[in-house]
Amino acid sequence: MEFYFTIEQKAQAEFKDRGSRFIAFAAPIQTVDEFKTFLKELKAEHPKAVHHCFAYRLGLDGNQYRVSDDGEPSGTAGRPILGQIDSKKLTDLCIVVVRYFGGTLLGVPGLINAYKTAASLVLQVVPVLQKPILKKFSLQFDYTQMNEVQVLIKQVSGVIFQQETMLFCIVNVGVALNRVEEFLYRLESIRNVTVEKLL
Repeated sequence: MEFYFTIEQKAQAEFKDRGSRFIAFAAPIQTVDEFKTFLKELKAEHPKAVHHCFAYRLGLDGNQYRVSDDGEPSGTAGRPILGQIDSKKLTDLCIVVVRYFGGTLLGVPGLINAYKTAASLVLQVVPVLQKPILKKFSLQFDYTQMNEVQVLIKQVSGVIFQQETMLFCIVNVGVALNRVEEFLYRLESIRNVTVEKLL
């Protein structure tokens, strides 16, 4: 696996059933804290909504996810939302579906369908991106070599996550899996660069 799929912008879509409104919000996230902030903002924007159900998935191993029915019958909201994220093989995103109750009970099948449809609709309006899986390295080198190192990172389309520039520089960089060998090989020609693999 050299790539993964995600979204890079927020989106919104709405589904109505027997008077109830289900407004789905999708957002790219990197951490659980980012998700919590997003959920808090939505709750502040929609204080009169009866439910704020959600699902998110983070990371590439697929193990970091969470679902919430937020008071709806168990299994009727969070799981169907996550099912839509997984059906598109997406990660690093969340979907929150805000429900305004319309006076008519939808029953378990109706709820599952409503949350699933709202999540599906929001994923139809947001562009899906294919991103390379990055291998991360920490490079340490002398300040005078900064230019050489920067040029190499650019040439292999590397992504700099963190940079400390002092007499000795530390740069944390991500390189696409299919460029790692070339990157490490070419680094050898720049003298005195210490390379450390990051998890």
